[in-house]
Amino acid sequence: MLSDRLNNRLDGRMRGEIMSNSMGWILLAFALYLLLMVVVGAVFAKKNTNSEDYFLGGRNLGAFVAALSAQASDMSGWLLMGLPGSVYALGTGQSWIAIGLFIGTVCNWLFISGRLRRYTIRANNSLTLPMYFENRFHDNKRILLGVSSITIVIFFLVYTASALAAGGKLFNSIFGIDYKIALTIGAVVILTYTFMGGFLAVCTTDFIQGMLMLIGLLAVPLVALGIVGGGNIAGTLTQSGVDSANFLNIFSSGSTGKFSLVDIISQLAWGLGYMGMPHILVRFMAVKDEKELNKSKSIAIVWVALSLVFAVIIGVVGRAYLYPTVLTDGAEEKVFIEMIVKLFTVDINAPIIGGIFLCGILAAIMSTADSQLLVSASSVAEDIYCGVLGKKADDKKVLTISRITVLVIAVIAYLIALNPNNSIMGLVSNAWAGLGSAFGPLVVLSLFWKRTNLKGAVAGIASGALAVIVWDYIPLVGGQTLGSVTGLYSLVVGFALSLCCIIVVSLMTEAPSEEILEEFEDVKNGNNVA
Repeated sequence: MLSDRLNNRLDGRMRGEIMSNSMGWILLAFALYLLLMVVVGAVFAKKNTNSEDYFLGGRNLGAFVAALSAQASDMSGWLLMGLPGSVYALGTGQSWIAIGLFIGTVCNWLFISGRLRRYTIRANNSLTLPMYFENRFHDNKRILLGVSSITIVIFFLVYTASALAAGGKLFNSIFGIDYKIALTIGAVVILTYTFMGGFLAVCTTDFIQGMLMLIGLLAVPLVALGIVGGGNIAGTLTQSGVDSANFLNIFSSGSTGKFSLVDIISQLAWGLGYMGMPHILVRFMAVKDEKELNKSKSIAIVWVALSLVFAVIIGVVGRAYLYPTVLTDGAEEKVFIEMIVKLFTVDINAPIIGGIFLCGILAAIMSTADSQLLVSASSVAEDIYCGVLGKKADDKKVLTISRITVLVIAVIAYLIALNPNNSIMGLVSNAWAGLGSAFGPLVVLSLFWKRTNLKGAVAGIASGALAVIVWDYIPLVGGQTLGSVTGLYSLVVGFALSLCCIIVVSLMTEAPSEEILEEFEDVKNGNNVA
């Protein structure tokens, strides 16, 4: 007994020494990676001559960059921290979210991407989603522009905060840096290259980050599985404190609980959010041409399928691989980080490779935060300042306002993220529901139902956004929110309500003008569209 304790102490001391010796290499990998991101921002800063360059890269994205940029900006730290953490804690039943997201991704690329690109060109070369709504419905009073822009800024504050919080937890977990200092480092780097380089810098860094994410997702769980041994997974899971049969059952929640129909619907509903995500939709608008867009579809669908499957595998394999360590009390979201650290500093002496894979997690975080900052900036500068307020500004002034907005949004999101107890999964869930409910139904109907009109569009955005706020934030039942009482994801409620409001209000009010209907038919038939 005494010898076992002594051996454990010696083993812990040896591991501590190994970690100490490895930190230099991991730190070097991080420093080089962060420097590369800043250099990219500086290079593309010189190429931004007007607002279209800054927000859409001159509509000149290639297939690979468009595909990986769209998916990397979508998945964020949620893919490498939130989803694996949920699976680690509650089992493979959490993979219904991944299934829903995969279906949503496929539908978005197959049905939304091409027509949205064509329509934004036909609708007076719209640079942003709010501008597209205004031009699509000939909103001379700019009501749509104001409502949609404010909605974007509100929910993107929460979304950006989730990414910054993930970055803080990453640096804190690896280097032991105080969470607030770690949060500040990540925020400053993201802000720097987004501030300087705009859309092309963001898309180029997202491409690099998307490749890093995919390599890490594939390599780490496979190597860890080889060390644990496939035949030992079930037994080790049981030793870690869960019922392995239930843990590995997609229809179970936790170690013994069964998934209800409401649970499955709520998780599958995540896929609905794709149709309303401005930072994803803007990639469709920016692709060079239809040929490149068709290439992007295949690349993106393969990338997201592999990424989601392996994110779930990380949660399962990670629980077995890290045992006897069991992560609890919110530390579950660090499972991938802990796997990489143990794998490349203890089991395999290759800390520089471990550092590169850890950069993949940082990549996931940064690729979403930068996109959200840029979309928020475009909403303020192009849509609110020039559009709603009617301020006349040349391209140089618009760029200046955009960069100031990036700074302001980043600071506010930083303040929201200061609480280290914020759940990455929770923050993403609320923002995803808000944006998906407000914009998803309108994007779909504006592209495929010509009877949609301006009043229906306003009703749809307002009802979808308000439904999520009421459902998730206002305690209406015994001090609890409706979301807590029912267990139903707010995106289901918000999306359905928004869809119904658009259809009912559009049918009860005047039909669109002949000019609007003609534009719709042009896009539908591919006429007069570049």
